[in-house]
Amino acid sequence: MVLIAALAMQIGQGLAADAALEARLKKSFTNGELPGLHSALIIHRGETLAEVHFPGEDESWGRALGVRAHGPDTLHDLRSVTKSITSLLYGIALAEGLVPSIDQPVIGQFPEYADLASDPARQAILIRHVLSMRMGTAWNENLPYTDPRNSEIAMELADDRYRYILEQPLVSTPGEQWNYSGGATALIGRLIAKGTGKSLDAYAREKLFTPLGITNFEWVRGADGEPSAASGLRMTARDLARIGLTIQNGGRHSGQRIVPEDWLAESFTPRASLRSGLRYGFFWWLHPQGDPPLSVAGFGNGGQRLSVGTANGLTVVVLAGNYNDPQAWKVPVKVLVDFALPAVRSE
Repeated sequence: MVLIAALAMQIGQGLAADAALEARLKKSFTNGELPGLHSALIIHRGETLAEVHFPGEDESWGRALGVRAHGPDTLHDLRSVTKSITSLLYGIALAEGLVPSIDQPVIGQFPEYADLASDPARQAILIRHVLSMRMGTAWNENLPYTDPRNSEIAMELADDRYRYILEQPLVSTPGEQWNYSGGATALIGRLIAKGTGKSLDAYAREKLFTPLGITNFEWVRGADGEPSAASGLRMTARDLARIGLTIQNGGRHSGQRIVPEDWLAESFTPRASLRSGLRYGFFWWLHPQGDPPLSVAGFGNGGQRLSVGTANGLTVVVLAGNYNDPQAWKVPVKVLVDFALPAVRSE
């Protein structure tokens, strides 16, 4: 219920003083109330209300970096917020006619696996099911990401990650059940690369990042050299906020169309209702209320968060170092509930 309340962004009536809000965030961090927080950026209708950065232990996709003095120009793992950005890229490529329609069978896009395509049951897995994590295949990311039995880790260790994903046994009818899957995002990333003839990071640079003025980023690659579409993106807090602001502006930046508006509508259409009370779209977590949802968000391991209030103009970015901690969600929720939301409700 706390998480649901954290996403319940109501339209505010004013703005809090920047210095006072930043001072409160710093005091809370000093008091140990925001453990592991590295960066927080709160923006309301294009105006920055607070930006804070703190030193702390960090990683790059599981590789220890030691203590880093985080700041405005520091690259940081986004982990599974990467999935949400991959969704934006599919929409851009779809508008260019470079990737297949979401109603096409995904197995049909991988003719190299003819043996899998011969299974009529797999023909029922459409790209829309992949984008909404309703493929109907076995996948388990409930185990720690240090455990080789975790499906995403097993995918990274496989000789052929795409065959590994596509050959998983069917356990339900495609489109019926939601099952969190980094493998689904890997397939979408591969379709983008196949269709555009460019690596995922190169296409992102050309079509999304450069138009937004994002020049400093990294996209970590797996052992097979493929960029991890599910969790490999590293970006600064400010640049992640640029993506949030573009979403709030209907896919436009500085008057230029970046992401098709109809794709945002598709992405933010609920495809699954989850036990947490949240809903899920095309690699985006959705507020339980509203049509369109009152807010959308990208979540990432360790406390990474991009929250975009579609109703109240509030964009919140949180980057943290609580990787593989089941309580990592508490820090971004506290930033949102105790600091960001009151700032736009006050005055």
